[in-house]
Amino acid sequence: FPLGLAAMTESRSVPRRRRRADAERSIAVILDAAVEVLSERPAASMEEIAKAAGVARQTVYAHYPSREALLDAVARRALAETVAAIDAAEPDDGRPAEALDRLVSASWQTLDRYPLLMDLRAPMTPEEEHALHEPILERLGRLIERGRRSGDFDRGLPPAWLLAAFLGLAHAAAQEVAAGRLGAEEASRTLRDSVARVFGVDR
Repeated sequence: FPLGLAAMTESRSVPRRRRRADAERSIAVILDAAVEVLSERPAASMEEIAKAAGVARQTVYAHYPSREALLDAVARRALAETVAAIDAAEPDDGRPAEALDRLVSASWQTLDRYPLLMDLRAPMTPEEEHALHEPILERLGRLIERGRRSGDFDRGLPPAWLLAAFLGLAHAAAQEVAAGRLGAEEASRTLRDSVARVFGVDR
């Protein structure tokens, strides 16, 4: 009896795992399509995104009940990719000035893929903006404290100001690329130079 019960439980769990895997694949396809379509047409509808993803519109709505929910998911995916890239750049290692350059470069690698999607969300309050970017700011905050102690960064500027300046410059670079006023490589170089100057790095 126990063996039979275990077999029945396993047989039920297999379809559940399969459904979960199917749902995860569907979500990935939808988000990929949303990034591609919205980067070209910011006002694109859910139906256009569904068509690009090769799924029914009802499938998109099953995962994201509104356009705002889909945009929120895209923004959070971009954030997760950025955090992973920053961690891979090892900002806690090496000279602070060099670590800052690596962190900014890593941030731009993913931000360049989402040049205007971050601005498709409804306007956020400063508190909401800070909360959304908390994983990035926490890592940059540790680097700022390390750089201030070593003298690599300007000790006369409050850490909170440096964090806000970094966010503002990063978003400005993405907007310039989206508007066609800067190419991606030029924007990356300009962002790195601008952040270094604000932080007081001697380049």
